[in-house]
Amino acid sequence: MAADTELRELAPPAFTHAVPALLEIYGAAMRPPSAQLPGRAAVMAEHSRYPGFGSVVALHDGHPVGFAYAFHGRTGQWWHDVVTEGLHAHGRSRHVRRYLADPLEIAEVHVHPEAQNRGIGRSLLHALCSGRTERTAVLSTRTGPSAARHLYRSCGFVEVLGAFSFPGSPDQPFTIMAARLPLAGPADRRPPGRSAWWPWTGSR
Repeated sequence: MAADTELRELAPPAFTHAVPALLEIYGAAMRPPSAQLPGRAAVMAEHSRYPGFGSVVALHDGHPVGFAYAFHGRTGQWWHDVVTEGLHAHGRSRHVRRYLADPLEIAEVHVHPEAQNRGIGRSLLHALCSGRTERTAVLSTRTGPSAARHLYRSCGFVEVLGAFSFPGSPDQPFTIMAARLPLAGPADRRPPGRSAWWPWTGSR
């Protein structure tokens, strides 16, 4: 990761305050229909209240260029329950026991396109998973070749279910991936700073 890029952990209240700025990164990276962004903002705010919530933001010259967040996955949460049902339905119940018994659910990892290919995504992912007590980390990523998929594989993630469609998105297949913690592969060794508040108020 570039020396002029800083990682900073955000406490849940600071994360919630930062959601509008983080959505700019999400929108630039994922290019969703603009009508979906308010719903995404509501989901992110709700996730900040989940047990074991943690988030990391990457700052370049004081401006956010990437973020990642996760929380402890458990029964009763939408992603956890849908993926568990999918694994059972596809005859992969062993993966439920192996990877979803005590998981860190990685909800989002995004880097602004202008800041990609600098190791920021890897640094965010490792910082997010560092020091966690869960046995595994789990996530979903769009099916097909991508930089994100390559990153996850290089960090030890394996595919446990491919071409999986979540309810409401039948034409957008995802791959479910999981890894044992701690993650494999090199990572930026600078620990992220901690922030209970959101220090950035500008516009990108």
